[in-house]
Amino acid sequence: MATPPGALDAPAPGSAAWARPATTHPQVLTGARVVLPSGTVPGGRVTVDGTKIVPDTADPHAHVVDVEGHWLVPGFVDLHNHGGGGASFSGTADDVRKAIHAHRRHGTTTLVASTVTDDMDVLVRQAGLLSELAEQGDLAGIHFEGPFIAPCRKGAHSEALLRHPDPAEVRKLIDAARGRARMVTLATELPGGIDSVRMLAEHGVIAAVGHTDATYEQTVEAIEAGATVATHLFNAMPPLGHRAPGPIAALLEDERVTVELINDGVHLHPAALELAFHRAGAGRVAFVTDAMDAAGIGDGHYMLGPLQVEVSEGVARLVEGGSIAGSTLTLDRAFKRAVTVDRLSVEDVVAALSANPARLLGMDDRVGSLEPGKDADLVLLDENFDLKGVMRQGVWVVDPRLA
Repeated sequence: MATPPGALDAPAPGSAAWARPATTHPQVLTGARVVLPSGTVPGGRVTVDGTKIVPDTADPHAHVVDVEGHWLVPGFVDLHNHGGGGASFSGTADDVRKAIHAHRRHGTTTLVASTVTDDMDVLVRQAGLLSELAEQGDLAGIHFEGPFIAPCRKGAHSEALLRHPDPAEVRKLIDAARGRARMVTLATELPGGIDSVRMLAEHGVIAAVGHTDATYEQTVEAIEAGATVATHLFNAMPPLGHRAPGPIAALLEDERVTVELINDGVHLHPAALELAFHRAGAGRVAFVTDAMDAAGIGDGHYMLGPLQVEVSEGVARLVEGGSIAGSTLTLDRAFKRAVTVDRLSVEDVVAALSANPARLLGMDDRVGSLEPGKDADLVLLDENFDLKGVMRQGVWVVDPRLA
């Protein structure tokens, strides 16, 4: 996989240069098609001062960056991500930082770290480590995918480590995250599932329906109890049937539910993606990567939790059994595919990659759109929708001036 222009010039994660603003004067990015909540502005301007987007300035000392002929969009927000750059969110603190930086180079400026099924004591320890990085501002929080999922829909999770979603067990992980738990994926039809959904809702943690064998009626019950996300809709759940519509119909039809979609051309047929957009509407879709270590690296052998994974031609599968094991997707690729292959509007894609997940996380006062007062998180794309620049909190992670 090609490295984005300028990425090799970006400072190393954790370095002083990576943390400080690129200039002491305001930066004015001018000439691009700027995608705002109100629509796209041709030849627009975005002004950055320090870490924030600010109202336009007449400061004669402002540093002007001419980005004519490009698209300027908000930084991407990934709700569901297990790693990248050869490192996992199930690893050490250095591994986690490496994975974060790998995805930042591809435009993901806000990221929730997802765990994978493991022993409870391992997950509790990892929750503590990830919560520290969230407290430092490197992560937007933690997503627990497993172990509370259905064995028959386990996907790339170890069946031997799965368990029922007993509320006390779910609460153990939430407490270990020290207020940084954002989402838990559950097979809500299992014993304790509905009570766990209610408990999560009471604690302000998103309950996501996924890796489930639930019926339509059971899924409706989970939504009524407080579930608000469909974990990678269509994948690891019963298919849509005309007599037994299953969870897909229930999740698509309810206005309270945001549906995750993995738009890599492997997890979903384009017709399935079009169906989800048509039924849910652009305001309820969140593109996610479900990425594992190989994202941004390439083919080879990797680990996903305790399971061995082989990546061949960009597709990750378990060595034993052959199930798809997450993805090698980055959100800049999801953006390009959505516009050029799926023929979605740029504005709808921006909503799915930035605004919708930011709102779901309760972070839309800081990220998700290019508005004054929000973090200076932005992505620059050329006319072919290839990534050319990434800024996070006023710092160029991928500098277009080096391309």
